[in-house]
Amino acid sequence: MPTPKPVAGTVLEPMSFSRIGGGDLTIGGVRENWTLLVVYRGRHCPRCKKYLGILDGMRAQWTEAGFDIAVVSADPMEKAEADRKEFGWSFDLGFGLTEAQMAVLGLYVTEPLSSAETDRRFAEPGTFVIRPDGSLLLVAISNGPSARPELAELLDGMIFTKENDRPPRGTV
Repeated sequence: MPTPKPVAGTVLEPMSFSRIGGGDLTIGGVRENWTLLVVYRGRHCPRCKKYLGILDGMRAQWTEAGFDIAVVSADPMEKAEADRKEFGWSFDLGFGLTEAQMAVLGLYVTEPLSSAETDRRFAEPGTFVIRPDGSLLLVAISNGPSARPELAELLDGMIFTKENDRPPRGTV
């Protein structure tokens, strides 16, 4: 049964994931910059690699606009490291997203079709924009790999939102 979805405008309490390269990757809570959080399905998902390749190519634009980028999956360290090595991603890459964290983020969780797909439950895609005060501005959650925000359009919208101090939408 799907979990309740987070409400835009509410504060996301700090949440940490192990980070490739060491240390933790923390989202939520008060921060200096805005945060773009992308949850991907894991090493087994070719659509994720395509999406994350686009994101990595836009990393400088997101950074220039004042965003920190955090990407995470439920994969173990070995799979996340293999993805980083194979695809050369330069954004902060977390691993070990737990089912409890998936529930806090309101993500859809999938049971693998077979051991050939992966060896554990995984989160379906989610894209979140978090304001420096820790509040959720944007919550885009999908129950499958084919529906995700188009990154150039999202960046354009987030720049407009920041410049015009627009509130979170969909809060009624």
